[in-house]
Amino acid sequence: MNMPDPQALAAAWLSQWSDPAAWQPWMTMMSTMPAMPAMPTMPAPGGASPLAGFLKDAGAGIDTARMEAIRDDYLKKATQLWQDVMLGKTPELSDRRFAAAEWRNNPLSAFSAASYLLNAECMMAMADAVEVGPRERQKLRFSVQQMIDAMSPANFLATNPEAQQQMIETQGESLTKGLTNMLTDMQKGRISQSDETAFEVGRNVGNTAGQVVFENDLFQLIQYTPTTANVHSVPLVMIPPCINKFYILDLQPENSLVRYVVEQGHTVFMVSWRNPDRSQSHLRWDDYVEDGAIRALDVVAEITGQEKAHVFGFCVGGTIAATALAVLAARGRQPAASLSLLTTLLDFSDAGVLEVFIDETQVALREQKLAAGGLMPGRDLATTFSSLRPNDLVWNYVQQNYLKGKEPPAFDLLYWNADSTNLPGPMFCWYLRNMYLENKLKQPGALTVCGVPVNLGAIDAPVFVYGSKEDHIVPWTAAFASMQLLNPGNPKANRFVLGASGHIAGVINPASKNKRSYWANDKGGKSRPKTDGAWFESAAEHKGSWWPEWAKFLAENGGAQVPAPGVAGSSDYPPSEPAPGRYVQVRGD
Repeated sequence: MNMPDPQALAAAWLSQWSDPAAWQPWMTMMSTMPAMPAMPTMPAPGGASPLAGFLKDAGAGIDTARMEAIRDDYLKKATQLWQDVMLGKTPELSDRRFAAAEWRNNPLSAFSAASYLLNAECMMAMADAVEVGPRERQKLRFSVQQMIDAMSPANFLATNPEAQQQMIETQGESLTKGLTNMLTDMQKGRISQSDETAFEVGRNVGNTAGQVVFENDLFQLIQYTPTTANVHSVPLVMIPPCINKFYILDLQPENSLVRYVVEQGHTVFMVSWRNPDRSQSHLRWDDYVEDGAIRALDVVAEITGQEKAHVFGFCVGGTIAATALAVLAARGRQPAASLSLLTTLLDFSDAGVLEVFIDETQVALREQKLAAGGLMPGRDLATTFSSLRPNDLVWNYVQQNYLKGKEPPAFDLLYWNADSTNLPGPMFCWYLRNMYLENKLKQPGALTVCGVPVNLGAIDAPVFVYGSKEDHIVPWTAAFASMQLLNPGNPKANRFVLGASGHIAGVINPASKNKRSYWANDKGGKSRPKTDGAWFESAAEHKGSWWPEWAKFLAENGGAQVPAPGVAGSSDYPPSEPAPGRYVQVRGD
């Protein structure tokens, strides 16, 4: 089935529901403030429903009996809600958007929130009832959820009692400040999620000591200053995602993964990708593999004199790293002493919620625009990722910054999140088609990269795979799938660890803070779990950070202890500037 663009669908639905009669009478009610609220009414089926146009275009439908069950359930709950309000009973509001006392203290506000939640529940039930395949249903659910989240009464001054109370208490100052915040963000072209004046790359984020020892047009290579007298002989090369900046791995000293592994006695190198401009709009996936990851490994080998290195990849950086090692394996080289993959997709069968943006139609449109050259703006990528969690990353800031006139707090992770990067169009389009859409990387020989067929199974190195339990970008089960692709003849060389939380917060979980938890499974041999479900069922949960598990893995494969290098680089690769270097300073705004 040819599904429509979910963003376009959401926009179309939103325009249909902008009519208060089509959405809920309480929207008009709250602006006119009548004495008694009207009972909410369910959206009518057929032509009056915003589902109707979609169902007609997609050739899908809803089973009549199921639709009637949804209708009956809705009317029962709506009747009960209306009766409770008539009797002066305050509705229960379990949603955290309506947790403040102002929502409960004002009967009209409580009713508007409860009506909204009831209608949202009904709309999602209708979306689930549409008779389409799993991928199409995911797109439909995403589009409906976008519309529902946008229409929350918490997002509008006329229906947000917290914002109204703030305006009264500040004698209108909050409204003035909110308008100023909104105009400032309009000039930026994005919503401010953090106090950006509180951070500066190289000063209080991305400030682990080191030197840039190599650069080309694609990346700078940073060598970090050792903090121990002795180090493991095997160096560590970290390849972050090119879709974001590397300092997510080196935020402030207390939550820097880079600083942690340096303190564990490793000689650490970091790839700092350049933020592409128009002069690099022709770059391809092959360039990121050959002139990026492979070149970095070669330079590290020349500087350290070591034939092998620990290879680390995070997110897209892990996909690049694994592809590079497969290319080198096809050339007869095995430079990895170990391979660590954090929240990385090698098998794209389950690409999480990002699947809603990827189908033949959408990828073809990208190719038509960018495949021959051009840039995928970082701002567009940031908007896409924010849409995956709109209540947390969009509407929360609309409410706080604009309606209440508050300044966003200083938060290093969100400061990094706003520091977006561009991507070369040809590279981005190739990645979408060959990885996400056609899922060729997992198939031995299906892809030719840098002139050779790639086979992930040909990589000969111990593997550490990490997934985050609540990751919506790389589902942990999809990360686990890498275990079946790497070391197929020696599965005991692979280790999987599952951390709590999401794509970023799960990874950046400092050992010193002893927060959250992680799961590990030490079963091996014939009893080794083959599936993600079996693995989790017999895994043990441990309190605290997973970082020590990774440090143990690196130490086991790190070689002998040797004196730490006294200076960075070498005669052929002298230091050129202090870390974090100038490439990471270039913003995509």
